[in-house]
Amino acid sequence: MVKKILCQGYLWLLLLLLYAPIFIIMIYSFTEAKVLGNWTGFSTKLYSSLFTGGMHHSLMNAIWNTFAIALLAATASTALGSIAAIGIFNLRSRTRQVMNFANAIPMMNADIITGVSLFLLFVSFGISQGFTTVVLAHITFCTPYVVLSVMPRLKKMNQNVYEAALDLGATPFQALCKVILPEIFPGMISGFILAFTLSIDDFVISYFTAGAQTQTLSMVIYSMAKKRVSPEINALSTIMFLVILAIILTSNAMDSRAYKRNQKAIR
Repeated sequence: MVKKILCQGYLWLLLLLLYAPIFIIMIYSFTEAKVLGNWTGFSTKLYSSLFTGGMHHSLMNAIWNTFAIALLAATASTALGSIAAIGIFNLRSRTRQVMNFANAIPMMNADIITGVSLFLLFVSFGISQGFTTVVLAHITFCTPYVVLSVMPRLKKMNQNVYEAALDLGATPFQALCKVILPEIFPGMISGFILAFTLSIDDFVISYFTAGAQTQTLSMVIYSMAKKRVSPEINALSTIMFLVILAIILTSNAMDSRAYKRNQKAIR
């Protein structure tokens, strides 16, 4: 009994430490105070100022760049990562282990090393830094996470179904589209959301590959931090948190429904 209470207490304490800063930002996004911790009364002025104030233009450009890069990078990395996961899964056991190890290296590698490496790569090929180089860089570091998300779905899949589809006259491409892709689709969605979130969150790699013309939200906030972070960022952070939370809840609901349908089909 005591052990159970201690474990639950530790869990709630950990959750409190993780989410308390977010909730504090959300609370102070509904006041006009320019200093965090100074409550001056309930107000939604920060939200209106976010879209109409003096920093509107630079912030909107940064938000547009951030979400456009994240969407393109997540879409491309989901396609590439899913194909790579299928290829790795069908390799021989020893070769598969080597490829899984190679796929894990970029995830464990320091962001600054990846950023500098990509920066030198683009410079050596004479590629001008900008929106395109950031997208390519984000695809590079997001793809291994998609592979990691899709691989468990492939391991759980019944391989006999794919072979049965081939025996019944389906081409390999038809079997891929009608058998494998529906099975790994939840993993692809999870990989897409993870890649999208990682792309939005990234600063170091974007900083080395964006150049002077392109700025993401993290880069704008970093430049603000040298002087003073505008309180409108509290409102923007709240909006982004709620949007990402809604996406995650929707994804989990879809996974839950798919699982219940599979259970009913099995019965």
